[in-house]
Amino acid sequence: MTTEPSSTIIDGKLIAKKIRDEIASEVARIKDSTGIVPGLAVILVGSRKDSQTYVRNKKKACEEVGIASFEVSLPEDCTEEDVIKHISDFNNNPSVHAILVQLPLPQHINEEKILNAVAIEKDVDGFHPLNIGRLAMQGRDPLFIPCTPKGCMELLHRYNVEIKGKRAVVIGRSNIVGMPAALLLQRANATISIIHSKTKNPEEITRQADILISAAGVPNMVRGSWLKPGAVVIDVGINAVDDAHSARGYRLVGDVCFEEASRVASAITPVPGGVGPMTIAMLLSNTLSSAKRIHDLK
Repeated sequence: MTTEPSSTIIDGKLIAKKIRDEIASEVARIKDSTGIVPGLAVILVGSRKDSQTYVRNKKKACEEVGIASFEVSLPEDCTEEDVIKHISDFNNNPSVHAILVQLPLPQHINEEKILNAVAIEKDVDGFHPLNIGRLAMQGRDPLFIPCTPKGCMELLHRYNVEIKGKRAVVIGRSNIVGMPAALLLQRANATISIIHSKTKNPEEITRQADILISAAGVPNMVRGSWLKPGAVVIDVGINAVDDAHSARGYRLVGDVCFEEASRVASAITPVPGGVGPMTIAMLLSNTLSSAKRIHDLK
């Protein structure tokens, strides 16, 4: 009996590269015909290493596709007023079409207050309550869809995974990934269930899923036995686990036990190289869409 993985590997790196190439040619076209350059502003508060890395990656990705990037780094002990002042400046700057506040913010800063200060037409992360509200309502369209769930959906579409009429299960109910991912699947006419920390016997629910999106932040939580044979698995988790054999002393794993799941699923995203690269590609896509909408470009 073979124990080789039988599933298709959903290559987020490859798809993200294609999308970045598409964006680069569109940005060049707009610049040539109108002189307009899409602009993304990122506000970083504090000196968390992971946040600094994410911001650096976003800046590099902007450069590669020709999007102008603006960055403000504020000290850990800055006030809410400091952050809001910079948001206000970017709200009023016509060269900035998209604003992103890197999360998490330090404890003393009210995240809701900060995110609500971003002009809805520049809320590239899609976290403004009006954007989420529109996402939840039938017949309404948000100005922006949050980048990570949008990336998950893009992977499903580009791998021609049928969503309509299917059972979809989302693990995690965060405002950033789980909840918007469930709303997007519902919009695509899947029947959805959400699993969270208070769910009893989650494996009984996941075994019914034709499509599983996991965004729990718990390493290797989803075992092969949790899956319905032939399910499509999108693993959003990026978790560091100790590994004495690795030069860094750790390695990255997802929420899904890849070795087991890849023998049961029909298709699965790896970690790293699955959802991660898609998040930044969707950020660039949202920035481009924003510039086109603000300047009424086709």
